[in-house]
Amino acid sequence: MCDVQEGGYGIRPYGATNYCLLKDVYMDNTDRVAAIEAILFASGEAVEIERLAAALDMTKDEIKPLLDELELTLEVGGRGVRLLRLGGQYQLATREEYIEPIRAALDKKRNAPLSQAAFEVLAVIAYNQPITKAFVEQVRGVDCSGVISTLCQKNLIEEKGRLDLPGRPLVYCTTANFLRCFSLSDLSELPKPPDFDTLAPQADKTDDEILLSDFVGDTE
Repeated sequence: MCDVQEGGYGIRPYGATNYCLLKDVYMDNTDRVAAIEAILFASGEAVEIERLAAALDMTKDEIKPLLDELELTLEVGGRGVRLLRLGGQYQLATREEYIEPIRAALDKKRNAPLSQAAFEVLAVIAYNQPITKAFVEQVRGVDCSGVISTLCQKNLIEEKGRLDLPGRPLVYCTTANFLRCFSLSDLSELPKPPDFDTLAPQADKTDDEILLSDFVGDTE
């Protein structure tokens, strides 16, 4: 139940689990935009558009203009946060220009930068996902177990099931956090890579690897 306050309805300020919308109270678009902002703030992480739409009893097509309005409001209002579009998810995040005062206030330390090897593995996965560790190692020519583990720990890549091949190898994809860290809305915004075929010549592949190349060619 929502807390009732003098002059209107209020909500309990203790997280998204206590957030409720009164179905019998009319909400105009200004209220709905504010509700979206509140949900994203309370969540603290990316939220799927389907969940946002369901919370406001709306369809995806109906809520998209409200997300556009929230993004514009935060942009032109000179606010300290902005709306990130991460594939089919949305998240509130602080602006880059305020990172230093944020670190000073919250005593945040800089994250250790990625190694050159980690960037290389991340690039191979980003442009070829879903992809197996074996394919990454074929491209780079070295064992990548440690680097892949590090990228998983940093939530830049994640396991996305297994291939229907002998041994059922795991396949990896990038995450919404990857999009956020590299300021991308979706994978289509990745810069055009050089000719990737030169990194893993088809002539050097086994039959299973040729099947895998066909499998990982589609990023949709």
